[in-house]
Amino acid sequence: MEKIKIVDNAEKKVKQYFERVDEIKEYNQEKVLKAFYNNKIGLQHFAAVSGYGHDDMGREALDKVFADVFKAEKAIVRNHFVSGTHTLCCCLFGNLRYGEKLVSVAGHPYDTMEEVIGIRGDKRASLIGHGVSYDEVPLINDMDIDFKGIENKIDKSVNMVLIQRSRGYSLRKSLDIAAIGKIVEIVKSKNPKCICFVDNCYGEFTEKLEPLEVGADLIAGSLIKNPGGGIVEAGGYIAGKEEYVDQSAYRLTAPGIGSEGGAMLNQLRLIFQGLFMAPSVVSEAVKGAILAAQVFEDMGFISAPKPSEPRTDIIQTINFGAEKPQLEFCKTLQMFSPVESYLTPVPDEVPGYDDKLIMAGGTFIEGSTIELSADGPVRPPYAVYMQGGLNYAHVKIALKGIVNNLLK
Repeated sequence: MEKIKIVDNAEKKVKQYFERVDEIKEYNQEKVLKAFYNNKIGLQHFAAVSGYGHDDMGREALDKVFADVFKAEKAIVRNHFVSGTHTLCCCLFGNLRYGEKLVSVAGHPYDTMEEVIGIRGDKRASLIGHGVSYDEVPLINDMDIDFKGIENKIDKSVNMVLIQRSRGYSLRKSLDIAAIGKIVEIVKSKNPKCICFVDNCYGEFTEKLEPLEVGADLIAGSLIKNPGGGIVEAGGYIAGKEEYVDQSAYRLTAPGIGSEGGAMLNQLRLIFQGLFMAPSVVSEAVKGAILAAQVFEDMGFISAPKPSEPRTDIIQTINFGAEKPQLEFCKTLQMFSPVESYLTPVPDEVPGYDDKLIMAGGTFIEGSTIELSADGPVRPPYAVYMQGGLNYAHVKIALKGIVNNLLK
């Protein structure tokens, strides 16, 4: 097949799946819109407040809108969260105490969580260093959730389970809402008081339901991923049961302050607008991922999810099996970025990760992964995790360039 035809032919095959993506987009767009008008959002909510940020009506309204969208008792949405990992860390340290126990029920957690938990790195700074014990339920064949293993592992001694929705730097399946609901049901049957905490990064608005709607107690994510709509400059959100959100907020600020303080530094309009744009932006990224899945399947690479499979996050994994095509993919994607297309990404050490990483993505916001980007650890099986795309056309153009360079 001619190189130039591979992407066009793949597009013809996958257009049948786009109708499902559009249906989810319209459902979630209406949900977001209702949250805006139920909370009577007006221009006054975009005004900046300085200093301590006391009595910031815009910040309070933003929290209520996020709570409505994610069906939570309470939410805290702040530009003060420096990353998704920081947001998750506040949930863990805020709700776990000395002598309590955390269990990861979806296998080994994402690389940056290893130091938070204390599996590696500075143990004194970690959960384990603060007296929290840790265990995990391995995956079946490093791929599927072990529901029976979860049932056997959870008892009255477990205070919180960590449910990582997306696959991270692994080849396991990302967890759809049905799987998350099944995990929660099993955990609650064994210990009704156990907090079911979902790392919701990369998953927002890819399905009609969110984890709190199937019984989860607490969720968290990053605003430079899905819910920021590609325009939010920094931050994260936490949503769920009021008591757990409050404890997380005390970790972000201080006991007695919680969600009541924190100047938003003139970011409110961007965050409101980013949330409003998010369902449409996410749908564009999902369509791009479906196209990429078909392109690399047609080229003979192992790629997941398959083009026909329903999506629960925006990530497309391509397993190259060797270092050279992995690096070539990232170099080419960088060339087809709107920002810093002239740079060449090289493997390097990144804080929070044990292996060298290759990262590509000339994004308008540094590190934004709702914008078209790709990264992966330079280690077997030399997989690339492609995500994002503010518009489908950009993803398609970049894929044509990648195909052309890989088939030289």
